[in-house]
Amino acid sequence: MTSRSNDDLIEAAVAVLNPHLVGDRIFGDVASALITDAGNVYVGVCIDTTSGTGFCAEHAAIAAMVTAREHKIAKIVAVWRDDNKAKVHVVPPCGRCREFIHQIDPANLDTEVILGRDRTSKLRELLPATDWPAPLD
Repeated sequence: MTSRSNDDLIEAAVAVLNPHLVGDRIFGDVASALITDAGNVYVGVCIDTTSGTGFCAEHAAIAAMVTAREHKIAKIVAVWRDDNKAKVHVVPPCGRCREFIHQIDPANLDTEVILGRDRTSKLRELLPATDWPAPLD
């Protein structure tokens, strides 16, 4: 049952947005939701730290998925609410997240990445150079 709509996954991510300010750092201001090839939904939020040990919302959602012994992502989204807490924005995965999704399972190159209500892209299109390079002659 991987046929959840983009809006369904966007709303699942929005539901866990819960920004928390500690000093000048905000935790939980970006959230992610994914659906696996088995039809299960996992969510997570970002943790931003001054020491660089934090992680993106996609990492948290993927960690929950892997904890549940799943590895193949059918569809994924990340969202952020603007500073006025009025509008939600879909945000594309950063380069680190793109590579992370791929390394969890090579089949995830076919993951549908939600880029807007009616806009998606396969991970392979966002991360085109995925093969290890061939040696020079």
